[in-house]
Amino acid sequence: MAVQGRLNGQLGYEFGDGVLAALVSFVGGLVLLLAVVPATRAGRVGLVRLRDVLRQGGIRWWQCLGGACGAFFVSTQGFTVPVLGVATFTVAVVAAQVVSSLLVDRAGLGPAGVRRFTAPRVFGAALAVVAVGVSVAEEFGRPEALWPALLPALAGFGLGWQQAVNGLVREAARSTRVTTLVNFATGTAVLVVVCAVDVAVRGLPAAAPAEPWLYAGGALGIVVIGTAVLAVRWSGVLLVGLGQVAGQLVGALAVDAVVPTGVSLSVTTVVGTALTLVAVGIAALPARRRDRARAGVGGWGT
Repeated sequence: MAVQGRLNGQLGYEFGDGVLAALVSFVGGLVLLLAVVPATRAGRVGLVRLRDVLRQGGIRWWQCLGGACGAFFVSTQGFTVPVLGVATFTVAVVAAQVVSSLLVDRAGLGPAGVRRFTAPRVFGAALAVVAVGVSVAEEFGRPEALWPALLPALAGFGLGWQQAVNGLVREAARSTRVTTLVNFATGTAVLVVVCAVDVAVRGLPAAAPAEPWLYAGGALGIVVIGTAVLAVRWSGVLLVGLGQVAGQLVGALAVDAVVPTGVSLSVTTVVGTALTLVAVGIAALPARRRDRARAGVGGWGT
């Protein structure tokens, strides 16, 4: 996700349009999936199975719209990564995603069922929010530089719900590839509408960038969605989010250090990232025996 953020951010910068960059990323992933999923027997069976479950009311149509949250997330990459840098963008997404995942697990919206509040889970989520404040502390005196961080935070909040409903679609279709295809199809549909309005107002970019690697965001998105869909049925939304967080944070700092965006990597961003990692570790700790007994559930904060 850190590399995807850099690619989509640079593509949005080259286009001068983050929405168009998001659409290109989603279309790239959708084309790859359309070439693979219907061509396999397992993919075709999964599509038919999902259609039948929808007709029978096993899941609702709106539970297939997780891709809309992904579309918004990718759009924010194009808008804000060139301004914030990958590290600050990631910290904002991470904090909101952790809080959202905690609430989604508590509500039992995912395939793993209800995951009750425990002290490590709640404290870890709260510390992640504090970490966001630390990471953007230098911008408090410049509201015009701070507000872009609200967009990735809102996108991160939607990621928790997206993982939960994608997990339900996977259970219905019994196919990770079909679920990923549905995710990209709904996200692309949303972005086509938004991009049509955007292009009508702003017009098309003068030219598309020639560097082929800038168009790899969709392929990376397939990996992100596919692995999350596989894991959420066993681990719950929060722990899947935490697993993604570890890779995002380390990757984001590495990307900003190796290939700078022109935005300096501040001490507060590094401290905020470190605090978020601490929050991730705390939230993943097993609940104490007393908390588990009170919640009536097993270990690992479940």
